[in-house]
Amino acid sequence: MFNKKFFGLLALLVLVMGIVAGCAATPAATDEPEVTDEPEVEVTDAPEVEETEEVEETDAPEATDAPAAEMPEECANENACVMVAAGDPIRIGFGGPLSGDVSAFGEDAVNALEIAVADAGEFEGHEFEFDAQDDLGSGDGGAQVANLFAADPSIVAVVGHLFSGATSGASPIYEDAMLPIMSPSATRIDLSQGGYTIFNRVIPSDFYQGQLAALFISQGLEAETLAIMHDGSPYGQGLAQRVNDVFTESGGTVVAFEGITAGETDYSSALNTIAAESPDAVFFGGYTGEAAVFASQRGSVGLGDTPFVSGDGIFGAQFIELAGGNAEGYYTTSALPPQDSELKAEFDAKYEEMHGQAPGALSPYSWFSYDSFMVIVEAIKQVAIVGDDGTLYIPRAALIEAVRGTSGYEGVTGEITCDENGECGVTGLAGFGVYAVEGDEWVEQDFTPSE
Repeated sequence: MFNKKFFGLLALLVLVMGIVAGCAATPAATDEPEVTDEPEVEVTDAPEVEETEEVEETDAPEATDAPAAEMPEECANENACVMVAAGDPIRIGFGGPLSGDVSAFGEDAVNALEIAVADAGEFEGHEFEFDAQDDLGSGDGGAQVANLFAADPSIVAVVGHLFSGATSGASPIYEDAMLPIMSPSATRIDLSQGGYTIFNRVIPSDFYQGQLAALFISQGLEAETLAIMHDGSPYGQGLAQRVNDVFTESGGTVVAFEGITAGETDYSSALNTIAAESPDAVFFGGYTGEAAVFASQRGSVGLGDTPFVSGDGIFGAQFIELAGGNAEGYYTTSALPPQDSELKAEFDAKYEEMHGQAPGALSPYSWFSYDSFMVIVEAIKQVAIVGDDGTLYIPRAALIEAVRGTSGYEGVTGEITCDENGECGVTGLAGFGVYAVEGDEWVEQDFTPSE
């Protein structure tokens, strides 16, 4: 019995000890997470290394701000200057017709400007370049191109526009944007009378071209009656009106003054109206496409032997191509080529070498386009300010004054001096001549009016 009691007590003791041992082991095991208490050590506190950002002091931009302090006083106001970064080109815009049946005028001007860019060379480490845009020869097209250039802060000035309607549509936009323009060929009389400070041209106006055309009709063709048509454009209608006035003053009778819709392919109705008046001659104020249709249809309405005369808007190879054999005997007034000189000889040689044809073949304004670009280049050189970092600053107001103030510049077309209205070319009848289609080319006629 003792043994039973003893072994019972012993078993109980062993059981108690096991329980105690189990309880002690459990807390020890759960203590292990304290090892993972490392987060309290903030080992992941690496972000505090953000202190290196304080060391990184990214103040480099302050260094590049230095040149701003060197900006000329003339450029302090917004948009007061065109800024050309070191090494960047000086950009000049060009607006003219580059498509359609008058595209030869634009093509010719671009050809001339390519030579001008090469001859202009570099200025203070900057080359010159031009941005050619198609204005379609229209007022709306001119306004669209002008808005494009006005929105481009890199455009310094504009050569153009070529046609009077496009120039008229563009001029108020350029005035607001302070972009000076030099037109090689926009001849409408009142373009220089609108009070624009930005407008200039190197070609005489239609005041003289219209006068010459009317005197040729009355004196050269000995016409007593004249029928006049025009395309309604600022150029065409303006030139037609000047011819009307001078012909009437010279004692002639204008039997019709009719407008047509440009862009059509059949003008037989308008020509029939004119034919009914049996005029001694017909004058058309307008451009190549419509004149070519007249040339093709005049014979069918009984006007085949009646002389047709137009202005410089039809001069060039494109009219002869479009009218074909019907172009023979058609007359036009147009700007005369410059007098022979060393400058002209050099330009002519370059033009033919680069473009495979003589200047003046596509339009009469090859030389005038070249001079328009070079006059602007010269004005830029007069007013530009060079910054310490090579930036070129071109004050807009000063450039407008410099272009208008051009005096005694020796160009391919002769000496160029602008008056207070931007008339910079030769004035008087001497700037224009009379041409006729003979075979497949325009031939200057020997005509000197008696005034």
